[in-house]
Amino acid sequence: MGKKNFGKRYPDELRACTVRMVLDRESEYRSRSAAISSVSQKVRYSRDSLRIWIRQHETDSGLRGGMITAEQDRIKKPERENRQLRQANEILKKASALFCSGGARPPVSEMIAFIQEHRGQHGVEPMCRVLQIAPSTFYEHQDIARDPSLASDRAKRDDELRPEVLRVWQENSSVYGARKLWHAMKQEQFDIARCTVERLMRDIGIEGVRRGKKVKTTYGQPAEVCPLDKVNRQFRALIPKQLWVSGFTFVSTWRGFVYVAFVVDTFANRIVGWKASTSQETQFLLDALEQALHARRPAENLIHHSDLGAQYVSVKYTERLVDAGLEPSVGSVGDSYDNALTETMIGLSKTEIINRLGPWKSKDQVEWETLKWVDWFNTKRIFEPLRYITPQEAENAYYEGLKTDDIAA
Repeated sequence: MGKKNFGKRYPDELRACTVRMVLDRESEYRSRSAAISSVSQKVRYSRDSLRIWIRQHETDSGLRGGMITAEQDRIKKPERENRQLRQANEILKKASALFCSGGARPPVSEMIAFIQEHRGQHGVEPMCRVLQIAPSTFYEHQDIARDPSLASDRAKRDDELRPEVLRVWQENSSVYGARKLWHAMKQEQFDIARCTVERLMRDIGIEGVRRGKKVKTTYGQPAEVCPLDKVNRQFRALIPKQLWVSGFTFVSTWRGFVYVAFVVDTFANRIVGWKASTSQETQFLLDALEQALHARRPAENLIHHSDLGAQYVSVKYTERLVDAGLEPSVGSVGDSYDNALTETMIGLSKTEIINRLGPWKSKDQVEWETLKWVDWFNTKRIFEPLRYITPQEAENAYYEGLKTDDIAA
């Protein structure tokens, strides 16, 4: 444990007053030493301290040679500042290792724990000054740690909500930001404000996933009439099994590229078919389509929209669409906006799985995590366009509405 610095033991006013009492009563004693002894017993200061103060007073008054107090302070000030800077650097060096993942301002609980651990070496107030936290905050936390009943009502409720916020966030693949997490907690009947969710997320140190900067890989061509485009960028179907969109992406693994295809029902953004493959030949897209056909068994006049990729306009894929009674639709060449909904779904998969859980070792790993994500996506992930319900809930509500209409009729 380092030497503690308590500052000046005696204030300047008390020192000056004591010196004045000795000098004013010096003539009443046989010597200055006797006067010092008498006064020191009354004020309970040591005789050596009084003797040093009187000597310095005479130096400051010009009655004795030596360095005056102002000159001593001028010399000591840089030394004191350097000492404080060294201490601050040492505190920051230790704190940087602990708070490296805490963002611009680490959670208060972490700073309190750090101060408590190092208070014997650096002291509470110097560390509070460096970490920009009020000493009263530290002492308040110490009092609450000794007696939890002293905590405020909000602090007590925060302690109850904090593990629930973390649980709901983790149960939703750890991808929700404050807005979606707030709606998810409301669905679980928690009476909580959005600002409270944001604050508790900061306290816990969690946040939603963010999409990285997009790399532009598609460059538009001059507009041309494309009779095969039956969607015209209107991607929201009015009923299920009215419009499907398809597309695929690639994932880099240690063993090469893995290609993942999706078929999405645009009524509620539900993924109705998907497939992972190490080859981008047409067959793996057909497998995703077959899964969608088997699961949904669509009626005629369902539109299947995709881009103008070679696999989607191949004879084999087009014939399967015709056999299943689906109407093929494709966007224009080199224009990602004509298949924007598929690009959005692929972007979500990249953000919520690929970029967050990588690097990837093999196709099996990508396939397993995609399987779990698709199940969560369809049954638990809430969407703002759906008024913060899941794709499955949106479809169930639609079919329940049909039953009600039939009964009313």
